[in-house]
Amino acid sequence: MLEMNNRYFTKVLLFGMIIITTSLQAQVIPPYLNTDLSIDERVNDLVSRMTLEEKVSQMTHTSRGINRLGIPDYNWWNECLHGVARSTEKVTVFPQPIGLAASFNPEELFKSAEMISDEGRAVYNASVKKGNTLNRYTGLTFWTPNVNIFRDPRWGRGHETYGEDPYLTSEMGISMVKGLQGNDSTYLKVSACAKHFAVHSGPEPLRHEFNATASDHDLRDTYLPAFYRLIKEADVSGIMCAYNSFNGQPCCGSNLLLRKILLHDWKFEGYVTSDCWAITDFLYGHKTHTDSISASSDAVLHGTDLECGDTYRSLPAAVNAGLITEEQIDISLKKLLKIRFRLGMFDPSCKVPYSNIPYEVLESREHQEQALKMARQSMVLLKNEKKVLPLSSKIKKIALIGPNADNRITQLGNYNGIPSRNITLLEALRSEKGIEVIYDSVSDFVKLNEGVDLERLADKYKDVDLIIYVGGISPILEGEEGDAGGLEGFVGGDRTTIALPAIQTEVMKRLNLLGKPLIFICMSGGAMSFNWEAENLPVIIQAWYGGQSTGTALADILFGRYNPSGKLPVTFYHSDADLPPIKDYSMSNRTYRYFGGDVLYPFGYGLSYTSFKYKKLECPSEVQIGDTLNVKVEVSNTGKFAGEEVVQLYLSHKAIAQEAPLCQLVRFKKVNLNPGENKVVEFKLSARDLAYVDETGGIGTVPGTITVYAGNVCPSAPKRFTSKILSESIGLKGIPKYFLY
Repeated sequence: MLEMNNRYFTKVLLFGMIIITTSLQAQVIPPYLNTDLSIDERVNDLVSRMTLEEKVSQMTHTSRGINRLGIPDYNWWNECLHGVARSTEKVTVFPQPIGLAASFNPEELFKSAEMISDEGRAVYNASVKKGNTLNRYTGLTFWTPNVNIFRDPRWGRGHETYGEDPYLTSEMGISMVKGLQGNDSTYLKVSACAKHFAVHSGPEPLRHEFNATASDHDLRDTYLPAFYRLIKEADVSGIMCAYNSFNGQPCCGSNLLLRKILLHDWKFEGYVTSDCWAITDFLYGHKTHTDSISASSDAVLHGTDLECGDTYRSLPAAVNAGLITEEQIDISLKKLLKIRFRLGMFDPSCKVPYSNIPYEVLESREHQEQALKMARQSMVLLKNEKKVLPLSSKIKKIALIGPNADNRITQLGNYNGIPSRNITLLEALRSEKGIEVIYDSVSDFVKLNEGVDLERLADKYKDVDLIIYVGGISPILEGEEGDAGGLEGFVGGDRTTIALPAIQTEVMKRLNLLGKPLIFICMSGGAMSFNWEAENLPVIIQAWYGGQSTGTALADILFGRYNPSGKLPVTFYHSDADLPPIKDYSMSNRTYRYFGGDVLYPFGYGLSYTSFKYKKLECPSEVQIGDTLNVKVEVSNTGKFAGEEVVQLYLSHKAIAQEAPLCQLVRFKKVNLNPGENKVVEFKLSARDLAYVDETGGIGTVPGTITVYAGNVCPSAPKRFTSKILSESIGLKGIPKYFLY
């Protein structure tokens, strides 16, 4: 009997201990830390435990930790347009995005983005160990990519974008987002953010007060497509609203852009952040609100979840004033916390697949090789007469001239990190065996160096075999308001002219009198006008801001170790007279899609050391509306060098609708071809690909004729550029079909 009582007592004691242990575990591990629950359940639990003041503290870019809830310090502000930016660590720096776009190679951009996100994780992991995650540029929320349309070459921030075309911008942006965010079903590697939503591309000095206006057609045809595709095809986790107003409302408080299009029509489920201090512009720039209480509450109610700035500190007062409810604040807060949960900030490192990416990935050999590959592919050969390139073995003595020949600042672009090695062309040429280099910058970007005698300049270089002039401009002159400008021709980050600074042309004219081969290499973030150079010099290379391997890539091209394959992602115009006012957001007479005049160099253009021939464009003569369209074209390498060609496919709906673009890029593919090799390149277009945007902003297809073009440049280019373009007309038959957007 005693033994039975002891057994009974033991069972009761064990049962009681289990209950107590379970109870203690429930107290120690709240639901929001339970990784077996869904992220939504965990977020809801965490928010239910927070006071109003604590909630608001997590809605600005500097989000201080809440110790009692185990919420760590965090700074949302980080950048990685072409490498982890502004970090105190040494990182890999790829070409500026406009150069990446010139590669026309989304697959290689995806690889580059994967490497950038590896480095971003490594920097963050190191910051966690050091306990400095409240510092700017240490976090995992990267405000990248910039998918605004580079509609005007004078816009200073255009080199942060992927160019003037919505399709190219979308393809490159999708690759960037996918490469950054990773492919785990639960966790984000890093969080990407598409910016600046949505009608934003200058003027930079007026961005805090400027009101952009655009037709429904231009909004849907040009300014929105890249954002839409990044949301629907890449699941981008963040959107940044722009500084300026659109149609009379600040973009970060826009009924149309945020409430209707982004949240209602597109069902965007990620977070929205303001550009930095854009909510303050409600008060002092746009003057749409009288105080911080009304500005902050209105921004949140419109869907701006996070403020880069500090106006949201007024939200508790806005709740007390009845302008917003705590439940409405919860909607935004939950979106923000969901991002942080998806980044693994509340979970053990063993659960997060990216938490152990080592510090050693920074500037790894593989990353440096990829930076060089992208620099090579970014550069565009615009002219190569008399077969000056690739350089002959007879070239022994080179005069290297110009403000960008040895300019490490220029080639790193803006929003950049700092690499351990940043190789200029001067350094690269000096490492070439058997080559003597004479170097002199001669001038800065706009004026001669002190003591330079322009009249006798050419006398110094009479015995050289070749002259290379590396000019253009710099991200110090074109870029973000407050970061660039200050010289004649530049204001507040923007350019006031697209012309190459006159002193550079004058120097080249003097050097050209020697009768030596003269190569002009232009570094710039966008299109420049250099008419004299285009007419008089045998070789021109557009090198953009090529990143840490700029010099090596240029040397590889000059000496024929790499066959150039870059194509222009923007139109190069003859002069400022070709451009409408920068404040005019109408797309009329802008970009290759709508510009009807002559151009210096067209969109999609770029030469090779070999030659390519297009033939046998195959597509049906009729297509039923709603069906897909299959297109084939054969490309041959008819030259003596192996090379890469960007096969481009365009459509034109001009026969159906006068408001449609002259032509529109709809597909492209980069192919490698050996001498004598042929490849058949196939494209498949969906029913939506065959649609166009009508004058009301509707997206659809109606019966009529469309024209299909295949070739190596945009078909709207002047005839001297379009000799390799093939075209076919296709009849669209059936009942009109429209699409939601």
